[in-house]
Amino acid sequence: MNVNETATHETAAPAPTGERADLLEALAKQRHFLRFTTRDLTDEQAGLRPTASELCLGGLIKHVAGVEQAWAGFMVHGASAMPDFTAMTEEDWSRRADDFRLLPGETLEGVLADYAEAADHTDELVSTLPDLGVSHALPKAPWYEGDARWTVRRVLTHIIAETAQHAGHADIIRESLDGAKSMG
Repeated sequence: MNVNETATHETAAPAPTGERADLLEALAKQRHFLRFTTRDLTDEQAGLRPTASELCLGGLIKHVAGVEQAWAGFMVHGASAMPDFTAMTEEDWSRRADDFRLLPGETLEGVLADYAEAADHTDELVSTLPDLGVSHALPKAPWYEGDARWTVRRVLTHIIAETAQHAGHADIIRESLDGAKSMG
């Protein structure tokens, strides 16, 4: 092989093993269940709210992608990558509510693509971060203890739990739309 051939081939990072592989597998399974609820839907259906909840399938995908992106930033940069929830205004909270909706011009295909990008980034971080035990102080929020710290490992378990919770919400919404089920 000559020098030019070597320069054009990238070396892929080795596949994660052990704990990292287990965490990523658990997260991949929950992501699948969440995405699966949107199969064969139109943009209009993905934006419908067929239950008393204000949640829709497209909005859930959008929300989970955004949350995963924020936590991925936290894994690397700590609380500075997240908002200070204690300083948010009514307008800020209103904008956050839009994270749970498909807004005009947004499509199911687009939010699924954004989610895939967020997932790929998280997976890459988990595979390459030197230590899952590194911890950061949590961002300011009324729901966190003032001096709490989370490790990257704890953040991953949180992402898995949140994705699973929203996959359950999504399953109920999908069944309400047209009777389709994720399992069974």
